[in-house]
Amino acid sequence: MTDDGLKTVKKTVDQWRAEADAHEKAGRLDEAEALLAKIIAAKPNYHPAIQQAAVVSWKRKRPLEALARFERAMQLAPDEALYHRNVCEVLRAQGRLDDALAHGLRAVELAPNDSGSHYNLSVIRYDRLEIADGIASLQRALELDPKHASAHFELAEAFLLTGRFREGWEEYEWRFALPNAPPLLPPNDKPLWDGKPMPSGTLMLIGDQGFGDTIQFCRYIPLVAERCPNIIVACSSEMRPIVIQQKGIGQYYDRWENMPAFDAYCSLSGLPRLFDTNPANIPAAIPYVKADAAKSEHWRQRLDALTPPGYRRIALAWAGRPTHGNDFNRSIALNKLSALTALPKIAFVSVQKGEGQNQIGSYFGAAPLINLGVEIEDFTDTMGILANVDRLVTVDTGVAHLAGAMGRPVSILLPFAPDWRWMLDRSDTPWYPTVTLHRQDRPGHWPSAITKLIDTLQG
Repeated sequence: MTDDGLKTVKKTVDQWRAEADAHEKAGRLDEAEALLAKIIAAKPNYHPAIQQAAVVSWKRKRPLEALARFERAMQLAPDEALYHRNVCEVLRAQGRLDDALAHGLRAVELAPNDSGSHYNLSVIRYDRLEIADGIASLQRALELDPKHASAHFELAEAFLLTGRFREGWEEYEWRFALPNAPPLLPPNDKPLWDGKPMPSGTLMLIGDQGFGDTIQFCRYIPLVAERCPNIIVACSSEMRPIVIQQKGIGQYYDRWENMPAFDAYCSLSGLPRLFDTNPANIPAAIPYVKADAAKSEHWRQRLDALTPPGYRRIALAWAGRPTHGNDFNRSIALNKLSALTALPKIAFVSVQKGEGQNQIGSYFGAAPLINLGVEIEDFTDTMGILANVDRLVTVDTGVAHLAGAMGRPVSILLPFAPDWRWMLDRSDTPWYPTVTLHRQDRPGHWPSAITKLIDTLQG
């Protein structure tokens, strides 16, 4: 091929790559993948396209394919820091933390002034509970890029995990600047509430995160009402039966177009910072959520009819939302709880919703398993069930917060590197006095946590 011909091919490849990159960033993964396939077919050793195809494979939830493509790209270009940086997340999701750490360190070695490489390394450090090293990596990332929102938010989680709440809440405010984070509310000219008394005017509180976070932070609403007597709440319809129980709420809306005028606003997850929350002063007026009396009676009768006489009722939830960024780490397969089924005089009551329910068909444990997940229509049903069981056993998901807010006995199975709110090296939590925490003793190893759980159930 002539030099002109080579230039033409390269120009075409560069154009295809640019188009594929635009498609990928816009979420048009089919189009991106088709263009990258053309490039790789024409130039099988063109590592930038192979690396880009690996990213698309990862976004399409094909981790093994993504890993194979990343490894091929690194074989062809072993000193490309970006490739080492990007493969970390794939390896982390597979629990290969040693390999992820090696690539994270290599990326930093190759690109010491790349903020993203230091950030990715910090995420691996967190999962290994090398928190001091993780914080150091994040601080270096922020020296290089002070506006790196993901690094700020990861730093918040590291601070909160280790009890450095004041620093953690400040960094936590960067969550709204995270990539792809939706706006907190529609465009407006109203100020963010600063926590000062507002005897006149109207304050809008916004349920801004997942179900668990909303349940955890709505406890602050009565404290807000002492400073601001006119409160409206903007939150999802699913959360209404829970949030509306908090004292001080004047009005509740689940659609922006119905929202009345307001004078200032604040997210529920911003309230711990405004109240200078630390582990010693967390508001814990438990219970701050109760089951509806009629629902509770309905589920009492239902469970009395389904449970063998003399058996303890243990509610069970083993999986969170698959779309949660850390679900691979926090959820567990139902069959891994088989050791629990040997406990005498226990009936399990499934409150599992979503895809996790499909695992019940392969349950063959000795203990009865009553599947109520298919009958649960909303959180009023879940609360009614929780009011009529002896304990909830669950992974770290919204139902854990609900039972804790109700003051019900709860056992939570936690991964080795837990979410920040459960902190470190403790079996209790200041957020929910009736909760017992059972932690993995090493990454991905559930038997240690389950053994501790069995001891609690036998006690």
